[in-house]
Amino acid sequence: MLLNPFPLLIISLFLVYLVTKWIYKPCSKKILPPSPPKLPIFGNLHQLRALTHRSFQSLGRKYGPVLLLHFGSKPVFIVQSANVAMEIMKTNDLIFADKPTSRSTDKLFFGSKDISVAPYGEYWRKMKSMCILQLLNAKRVQSFRSIREEETSLLMERIKSTTSSHLPVNLSELFLSLTNDVICRSAFGRKYTNGKFGKRFPMLLKELLQLLGGVNIGEFIPYFAWTDRFSGFDAKVDKVAKEFDEFLEIVIQEHMNTGQDKGDAVSKEEKSRESFVDILLKIYKDNVTGVYIDRDNIKGIILDILAGGTDTASAALEWAMTELLRHPTVLKKLQKEVREILEGKKDITDNDLEKMHYLKAVIKETLRYHVPVPFLARVARDNTKIRGYDIASGTLVIINAWAIGRDPASWIEPEKFKPERFLNTSVDFRGQDFGLIPFGSGRRGCPGITFAMASVELVLANLMQKFNWDLPDGKKGEELDVIEHPGVTIHRKNPLFAVATECCLTCF
Repeated sequence: MLLNPFPLLIISLFLVYLVTKWIYKPCSKKILPPSPPKLPIFGNLHQLRALTHRSFQSLGRKYGPVLLLHFGSKPVFIVQSANVAMEIMKTNDLIFADKPTSRSTDKLFFGSKDISVAPYGEYWRKMKSMCILQLLNAKRVQSFRSIREEETSLLMERIKSTTSSHLPVNLSELFLSLTNDVICRSAFGRKYTNGKFGKRFPMLLKELLQLLGGVNIGEFIPYFAWTDRFSGFDAKVDKVAKEFDEFLEIVIQEHMNTGQDKGDAVSKEEKSRESFVDILLKIYKDNVTGVYIDRDNIKGIILDILAGGTDTASAALEWAMTELLRHPTVLKKLQKEVREILEGKKDITDNDLEKMHYLKAVIKETLRYHVPVPFLARVARDNTKIRGYDIASGTLVIINAWAIGRDPASWIEPEKFKPERFLNTSVDFRGQDFGLIPFGSGRRGCPGITFAMASVELVLANLMQKFNWDLPDGKKGEELDVIEHPGVTIHRKNPLFAVATECCLTCF
């Protein structure tokens, strides 16, 4: 009689399972970071709120400065410690040299042909090197000084026009307009305030940043990818990508045409000055750096500059003025420094700015307390260990720069706005001090730090030099809210209004 082989097979498989689970368990067990309980399918997504950086901070208080979450089935390693951030962005920088991508970023950034999300490799290294050498070096940033000065002067005139009537000015709106105009003139050689894209362009940029800051469920839970179509997310991505492609194609064509028209009321100096697009087109045509780029590369790089340069600088100015208005003593101390150094001069030079140590301290404290971009995201390119924990290849790593800036392990009284903490110290925001990393660090650190900070310093110094400031309706500083609006860049939820009083330059 033949025996039924099925029970024997089951017993054999069971024995193999036991051997695998128990005999080899010590050799194969992974040590994972602390992790809160998760739901089937959704993982920890249900524990996140609109202000995700605060959700992470709250979880960190319970589970520690490093923790493992799951967005759907995607493992996400959350880092909220300066020391661990250094281990990732310095000690193991190469392993974490990739940035996360998605279907939406691929569409928005022309097939990831930009610099911000392109995968690490030969192409990315050449593109970043080219951008630093050709577009964002100190000499190039200096060449755009007249643009910063002219746009800052226009901002001061707009504010001055309100002083006689004592009407409050919307500083949030003015800062966004100023940084947008500086970027457009530097990138394109002209402002796009009129024509087909005049009013649409700022809104288009805002929509791009909202899409980048949103969480689309379909990216983490493929079974629910249909919800992105149903909610209109996919349609919005397609629409914004198409409009930016159309806009940037027009810009490129303008610059390629002989005798290009850079718009009305443009000076001879500006017509002769090379914009970012001009420089990229020269590389495109002549292969002057040995780097081959096509039109999509140009569009992607310009989009990086637009998105990164406009929103972060305006957010920094918005939060700096918010905290100055909330802390009148700090405001008066900064005004005193600026006015004493300038001694009644109308124009502010780079030499003047270098002497304004308290101004630089205020900016550093603003970037610590209100880091414009709260998250620095990386992807593990290989299996590795961080602080003894196993991090699998492909794990999304989110460094919460906002929480690190408010970590008691790195800062004394971190929840207080105290610029004095940065006086007589070499701590800086350029990526070497990991308690203060608003621009990231390592290979994927932001290359546009010098460009962004040049505008912030000049504008803030002018605001302190030329005007005295109060809140509308006799409000006190402590009554001014600091409610945040979620997004890839954190702005105020409510626009910042303030009343300016013109200050006579001869009576300082």
